[in-house]
Amino acid sequence: MNFEINDDHKSVQELSRDFAKKYILPTIAENDRAQKFDPTIFKKMATADILGLCIPEKYGGAGMDYISLGLACEELEYGDASVRVILSVHLGLNSLTLLSCGNDFQKEKYLTPQAKGEKVATFGLTEPNAGSDVVGLQTTAVKKGDKYILNGEKMWISLADVADNFLIFAWTDLNKKKKRDHTGLSCFIVEREFDGITTGSIHGKLGVRAGNTGWISMQDVEVPAENLLGQEGWGFGIAMFCLEQGRYTVAAGSTGLIKACLDSCLDYSKTRKTFEKPIGAHQLVKQMLANMSAGYQYSRLLWLESGWERNQGIRATRSTSLAKWIACREAEKAGADAVQVHGAYGFSDEYPVERFYRNSKGASIYEGTREVHTLMQADYALGLRDDKPRIYNLPPWPFADDV
Repeated sequence: MNFEINDDHKSVQELSRDFAKKYILPTIAENDRAQKFDPTIFKKMATADILGLCIPEKYGGAGMDYISLGLACEELEYGDASVRVILSVHLGLNSLTLLSCGNDFQKEKYLTPQAKGEKVATFGLTEPNAGSDVVGLQTTAVKKGDKYILNGEKMWISLADVADNFLIFAWTDLNKKKKRDHTGLSCFIVEREFDGITTGSIHGKLGVRAGNTGWISMQDVEVPAENLLGQEGWGFGIAMFCLEQGRYTVAAGSTGLIKACLDSCLDYSKTRKTFEKPIGAHQLVKQMLANMSAGYQYSRLLWLESGWERNQGIRATRSTSLAKWIACREAEKAGADAVQVHGAYGFSDEYPVERFYRNSKGASIYEGTREVHTLMQADYALGLRDDKPRIYNLPPWPFADDV
């Protein structure tokens, strides 16, 4: 296992860092304050080959690996979580799933334009009354002839009001729905242009205010049968595969947020003086800086391990869960301490640390709450989950026995 990044990785890191400096940092304070989403960011990300970063070149992507994806997420969230979220849902949750689970027709029609940035994609699993409880979903898909009729509502969906394509999870076996049997769930590729699709945005969020988050309503939406991803009954396994990709990007992004907190505090600690000396000379401030530095280092090592496993084709469910759990936990701590280091100034938006603190909270909820990951890690430690590394073997699906 080698965690040293190569020249290609360094190029992606530099590209993403420059992107954040040029297109995120100059306007993020204003956009966050106004809860304003900037739709021009998609074209900029597409031009930089970020939206298809680790999709093979044959499908219009840049052909990079998982370590490159992690580095990009780190740098983008260093700028702001709202832009990293775009990469997480468009590439991590949607496009990588199409790459692994889609057929040739679906890859040509949907994956290629998404990798090129011509179409924006997202992921629709959560509902008003179902998040971690996936089998609590109420959305249904009833087959009629060569189409499925979808009805239901999705909630807390990133890019809901701006995406062109959605991965939607719904029950295709209503008898299994009554029994809460997850083998009755299926996944569909749904286009915004299909009749019966309505979306809207959610305002008043604690964090990620410059990002678009919303809801999707489906009323008798006719979806061609050819848009079924995989087979009927594979929805739960596909959803878990999607989330594993998303968790990886969140872990790397949260690591970038820790670094943003640390850098802001280091700068402030050298210039702000109390008791006639820089606050960085006070022991308890040093303690907070040391904790941020340590949190950054081991969070980074955890997502790098997961990325290395992925590059080898090894299923990385345990390492990804651990990386996501720890990095998000450390990001919350770093955000809180960053506000503390800045004192009263940290309590205002004059400095970016209050935004970092607010943004850090969301990551402990989406892509598996901290409680879900705590239980997962306990089950691995107790031997209640299969901890044997397995090589990805697609198809057959699903991997529902270990998610």
